[in-house]
Amino acid sequence: MAGLRPEFVLAQQAEATLPAGIQLVIAGHKLPQGSYSFTVQDVDGAQPLLSINGEVPLNPASTMKTLTTLAALEELGPAYTWPTSVYALGEINEGTLTGDLLIKGGGDPFLVEEHFRSMLKAIQRQGVTRISGNLVLDTSYFDQSVSAQTLIDNQSSRTYNVLPNALSANFQTVRFFFSPHLNGEDVVISADPALPNLSITNNLKLAAGACTGFQRGIAFDADNAHPGTITFSGSFPASCAQYQLPRAVLDAPTYAFGMFQLLWKELGGEFGGELRTGQLTQDPELLLIWDSVPLSDVIKSINKFSNNLMTRQLLLTLGAERFGPPATVEKGIQAASDYLTSHNIPIDGLVINNGAGLSREARMSTSLMNNILQRGYHISLMPEFIASLPIGGVDGTMRDRLRNAGTRGNMHVKTGSLDEVAAVAGYVNARSGKIYAVSGILNHELADRGPGNELMDALLAWAYEQ
Repeated sequence: MAGLRPEFVLAQQAEATLPAGIQLVIAGHKLPQGSYSFTVQDVDGAQPLLSINGEVPLNPASTMKTLTTLAALEELGPAYTWPTSVYALGEINEGTLTGDLLIKGGGDPFLVEEHFRSMLKAIQRQGVTRISGNLVLDTSYFDQSVSAQTLIDNQSSRTYNVLPNALSANFQTVRFFFSPHLNGEDVVISADPALPNLSITNNLKLAAGACTGFQRGIAFDADNAHPGTITFSGSFPASCAQYQLPRAVLDAPTYAFGMFQLLWKELGGEFGGELRTGQLTQDPELLLIWDSVPLSDVIKSINKFSNNLMTRQLLLTLGAERFGPPATVEKGIQAASDYLTSHNIPIDGLVINNGAGLSREARMSTSLMNNILQRGYHISLMPEFIASLPIGGVDGTMRDRLRNAGTRGNMHVKTGSLDEVAAVAGYVNARSGKIYAVSGILNHELADRGPGNELMDALLAWAYEQ
């Protein structure tokens, strides 16, 4: 498990201190003593009920999001919104803007299709239905470096790898749908949204066989020389009624431009211009400021469904609000670190990286994680923070875990998963009536193959019985 094991000295607990259910999983999968860490503590207690390797920094995967979302909730407030500003670079007369329309991104992490459409409707309510010029996109609120970070793997088209941008629309995601053609030979491909600047070449053929296999036999190729040109090839099983494949196939400005073209036309607007990128340098007419949904809603989407792009945008926002724009990752990391130290939470061994946990370098101990959870439980905004976490056996990434009658609905837990990493962090309403902050991490080659969830579920189930 190269790249996952930090140098550390094991804590002074013997294996005999492990609860029986947890020890059974560890022994059954032969997990080495240094690969896991657990901390369980009564939210009102001074000392942990369980601490195994609690001070050892390990890769926490997406449980890192608890730090980013809690820091944002306290520093920015639950009602914080992100502004997207729209300017007319010309005169408006009888519905026609003679000139360009400029949209300046403010880092909105949830500018999804329906919100983008509502923003365009608001522009039209300001008296603009025809644009004679171009669409100018200003993404300068985020430094250019944030869109050029190293990916965790070489899968640039995977949606989890989408990089931040001050004007990121709809998570830059296109869902491709595949179904058998009635002629029994071809495959029908459709895209949602059907962006006009996206070109699809369909070389797929139907083949006999079960609806199984990697990507159902679909080969995906993006033409780097011609952005927006996608080719699908291979053999698609005729037994598949429908299959969908979400992919990120355009950069942020190109995607936003395609979304604008599509929705502006749907709304009856006229536009025949081109995409321009640039920075606002004059003092044009401000048409409107479109505010995002509040931060309290954003952190629910982040933690319930472990959205990496939204979290990275949130960390950048923290930095820009604390140190001024343009936002950089370094400013965001400093803002999150300062948040912890301002509340006397030691940050020894902490490596935040991008705030989302989508990193091989990120590190956090379960002791530090539990300090964050303790802080989250004792602030006035505790209800908003806990409500953002998945409910065990009910929703989010915990929907299909710990569904038995006792544990179901009695846990609010953020999960984390990467290759060779499994983790949990959250709150357990125990059978006794006590509430425990629970953190667990496993860094091992088996962690993401089943044993990791098995171990973390054993930890959560044990806490419930206390």
